[in-house]
Amino acid sequence: MLASVRPYLQREPLAALCLGLSSGFPYAMIGATLTTRLAQDGIDKRTITAFSLAFLMYNLKFLWAPLIDGVRLPLLHRLGQRVSWMLLCGVWVMAAVIWLGSLDPTSDLRWLVLAALMVGVAGASYDIVIDAYRIETLRPEQLGVGSGMSQYGWRIGSVSAGSLALLVASHSGWSLAYLLCALLALPAMLTALVLGEPARHIALATGRGLGQVVDAVVRPLAEFLLRRGAPLVLLFVLLHKIGDTLANLTLRLLLNDLGFSNEEIATWDVGIGFIAYLVGIFLGGMVYTALGLKRSVLLALVLMAVSNLSFAWLAAVGQSNALLAFTVAFENVASGIGGVVVVAYLSALCNLAYTATQFALLSAAASVVGRLLSGTTAGGLIEALGYVPFYLLTTLVAVPGILLYVLMMRTGLIDRSLGSAGRVGTG
Repeated sequence: MLASVRPYLQREPLAALCLGLSSGFPYAMIGATLTTRLAQDGIDKRTITAFSLAFLMYNLKFLWAPLIDGVRLPLLHRLGQRVSWMLLCGVWVMAAVIWLGSLDPTSDLRWLVLAALMVGVAGASYDIVIDAYRIETLRPEQLGVGSGMSQYGWRIGSVSAGSLALLVASHSGWSLAYLLCALLALPAMLTALVLGEPARHIALATGRGLGQVVDAVVRPLAEFLLRRGAPLVLLFVLLHKIGDTLANLTLRLLLNDLGFSNEEIATWDVGIGFIAYLVGIFLGGMVYTALGLKRSVLLALVLMAVSNLSFAWLAAVGQSNALLAFTVAFENVASGIGGVVVVAYLSALCNLAYTATQFALLSAAASVVGRLLSGTTAGGLIEALGYVPFYLLTTLVAVPGILLYVLMMRTGLIDRSLGSAGRVGTG
């Protein structure tokens, strides 16, 4: 047992935990926390839901990730490319969160919209440099455990920020609540200052002015796309999460139509789901360590596909707390394992010279198709087919990604397509 825990206690995974803490809190500041604050101030529901547009910044972060990879910051650059951007983005996030908390929604609504967007952009930028720092700090054999620790940190940071904001606001107002939450940006900044520039980061010479910007955009894309088998790898990244995303984003519709109460949903979906996901993250790190990258990813893909069958089972049986608990636990454990090992694989695909840009692109590609289909076709498919056939379909949709991954394993493409971040002895 001690041997299975020891990898989590090494310096690099502990650093990933601290990075995750700072990565998670800005998301909470423009999510449930802001929603609660606006509702308590009497803002109408249409306006409140419009604030969710701030989350788009996280989906679009790949557009400016090349700047964080390739542009040197005046004065701060002497600390290193990653450390300098970590400090700048950390201060930026803190300032944006404090500004958001200082505004009155009833009299400064337009400024509040701008502040929320600013938190979104700053938080997404912080995510870019945090992901790059994590990948370049972890050794290849630590990518699984490190990804798990980062996700633990993200969950703790987002939940802590949301809880702290509500508790402080109820006694001392929202301004102080946001000010205190802004301090959660510090763990990542302190980690970067203590550990310094990642040893595995590769700094390349770039041009100046416009040439520097062009290099930062073109070179990361060209390096990845010119690898042998890159189109197949990209196809897998696009396909592998479609079924899982379709099933997860429609679960609340199913629970509502089956007649589950808010209390039951809170107990089983939220409560049990949260615990099961944390268990899955821990198991994901252990599975990665025991099986290695290739077999652990294959296992996760199969588990995530099979877990969709439990949704179909629940839809066929109807309202059952016991079956809901099983379904939620199974799905979240599978998602936790998948979240760790698949993120580790995406991390291993990165070239250490372009970590920020390539990981931002890969992580965006991994979710874009599923989210697009969920928003445009999921509701229509449920109405046309019914829930049971729909969830069986989501299982079938996951099969092409699994088969493509098996093909990549058998042809050796997975090993050949890895970037320097995933190669032992690199950096």
